Amino acid sequence: MSFFKKIFSSEKKETLDKGLEKSKTSFFTKLNKAVAGKSKVDDEVLDNLEEILVTSDVGVNTTLKVIERIEERVSNDKYLGTSELNRILREEIAGLLSETNSGEDTEFSIPKTHKPHVIMVVGVNGVGKTTTIGKLAYQFKKQGLNVVLGAADTFRAAAIDQLQVWADRVDIPIVKQSMGSDPASVAFDTLESAVTSNADVVIIDTAGRLHNKVNLMNELTKVKRVMQKVVDNSPHDVLLVLDGSTGQNAFEQAKQFTAATEVTSLAVTKLDGTAKGGVVIGISDQFQIPVKYIGVGEGIEDLQVFNKFEFVDSFFK
Repeated sequence: MSFFKKIFSSEKKETLDKGLEKSKTSFFTKLNKAVAGKSKVDDEVLDNLEEILVTSDVGVNTTLKVIERIEERVSNDKYLGTSELNRILREEIAGLLSETNSGEDTEFSIPKTHKPHVIMVVGVNGVGKTTTIGKLAYQFKKQGLNVVLGAADTFRAAAIDQLQVWADRVDIPIVKQSMGSDPASVAFDTLESAVTSNADVVIIDTAGRLHNKVNLMNELTKVKRVMQKVVDNSPHDVLLVLDGSTGQNAFEQAKQFTAATEVTSLAVTKLDGTAKGGVVIGISDQFQIPVKYIGVGEGIEDLQVFNKFEFVDSFFK
């Protein structure tokens, strides 16, 4: 099976291509300069490629893995032309992503093994957390699923208000309390409401402050413990939302949150407004957590299920 089979609709693919345009242009401008006048992949080309990958926010550790794999292919092949470098990079990066991401999904879906499916969303303020929740709720509703939102980020009144705006826009129920309320209490009420209304999916927003990791860890642990009193083994997915445009700062946020709670999946937002799309590759590889969703535009349809085949195809097109 080809790594790069076409499985997205043409409309989704066009959105993805457009969303990665800045990252792709930046990357290939650098790459073309690195191989100018060169016919063979030698040490100088590899050194330049290493610098390009690092400055494209792929991350040092992941870059070293990619370079090592290419070096191995160069030594086995003895003569590797620079004209083949694009194809080889595609294959090696797709291979890296394959180690973490199943990557064959194209539609928004949930496991049918339990009901409701509970998603707890974490991430710092400003990364697009509330927007991601709203777009995710919209996509699940489009699939015919009953969705309930829980506004457990009670630290900021704006967070509750923003989630209410999305609930109104998508026309789905929201459970909330006043600012300063106990987040665990909101989560408990949300799950009780979801069970009573026979909901399919529950999405719980949580506070995004990172100034004290111990407090964050304690709060998220308490929220999870209270949830499990209502729905066994919940949350079933802890989704960390990261802003792709922040590059290396997104790595640091991933490090902090994975230390504070067990993150099971990632959403990387704002890829359309940045040349730092390589961060998706690095974060997925470094933290060995699957990227589940990517944000490639501001429209309500522009949150996509991450598909490694299509991502790599668009990036190296």
